Amino acid sequence: MGTKQRVGIIYGGKSSEHEVSIHTAHSIIQAVDKERYEVLPIYVDVTGKWVQGPWVADVPQQAEELRYTLDQYEAPDVFALAENVDVIFPVIHGPNGEDGTLQGMLELLDVPYVGSGVLGSSLGMDKVMMKEVFASAGLPQGAYRSFLRSELHADMDGICDRIVAELGLPCFVKPANMGSSVGISKAKDRDGLIEALKFAARFDRKVIVEEFIAGRELEIAVLGNDTPDASVVGEIIFGNEFYDYEAKYKSNNTRLDIPAFVPDSVVTRMQELSVKAFIALDCSGLSRVDFFWNEERDELYINEINTLPGFTPFSMYPMMWKAAGVEYAELIDRLIGFAIERYTEKKENELVAEKFME
Repeated sequence: MGTKQRVGIIYGGKSSEHEVSIHTAHSIIQAVDKERYEVLPIYVDVTGKWVQGPWVADVPQQAEELRYTLDQYEAPDVFALAENVDVIFPVIHGPNGEDGTLQGMLELLDVPYVGSGVLGSSLGMDKVMMKEVFASAGLPQGAYRSFLRSELHADMDGICDRIVAELGLPCFVKPANMGSSVGISKAKDRDGLIEALKFAARFDRKVIVEEFIAGRELEIAVLGNDTPDASVVGEIIFGNEFYDYEAKYKSNNTRLDIPAFVPDSVVTRMQELSVKAFIALDCSGLSRVDFFWNEERDELYINEINTLPGFTPFSMYPMMWKAAGVEYAELIDRLIGFAIERYTEKKENELVAEKFME
């Protein structure tokens, strides 16, 4: 393959975050060190069709405005990926991209890839299982309950009674498996709770309800494999009532403070807790960990982990590392290095197995 490493970037996908993924891929392609890497873009359209070829369009405002016809490009030989690339950088957000399914395929194809493996990715996507692991690890978090869509259909009134009694109102209702704040509602009264549960159940068969925690929304970035590092802390200050999809991607009222104006003691605790969460879920490469901080009581609560956070130069994850002294191109380089490091470490399992069979 020559002296350059060939990096395959898989982007797009069938989820609601298709357009976000296009922006992420475009940013990486523009920033990657062309002296060290040769990039192979692999696009997955909204129907699930895979194509590969040169990136010939600027990022459009809408995904459907892509300025090339997919039919003019060949479908990639997925089974030959390990022969055609040295490493894969998957940037498909949401279901079928960061939930372990794509990672499982890459494991079967025996190709190194950036980010968490099957277990860490699936745990990070499923908010209920994530919180179960957080609880086992002793991480501080708010109370929550989960319900299947079939349970909601069978006994909506009884479930609402239980939520009001055990979590109180207001509360947050979310699909258990969905990224980028899609399907989230803040329920303030019983009628709003019923609508929120129905809305969340449109996106997933499992719904999670979380108690409302008054506090500032803080985030931190984690980078590495077995001994990860944590960045500076960032804070999201938004005009919307909560940080939903609209506030994240379309609102002009959202402001990011990086680094956040918080005491050093809060930064230290967040760094420790975020690394603990990263290791507890068996993550690797990168993750963004979100917290609530009640300033009056000086209490930190972990909210969730995102194993494939937004990754344009203007996303929280790269911006927090930039504030910590790691520029965007260097961050890409480190992540590729961590992917190959983890892949090489896994090969030791095969060597042990071979020796055992001798």
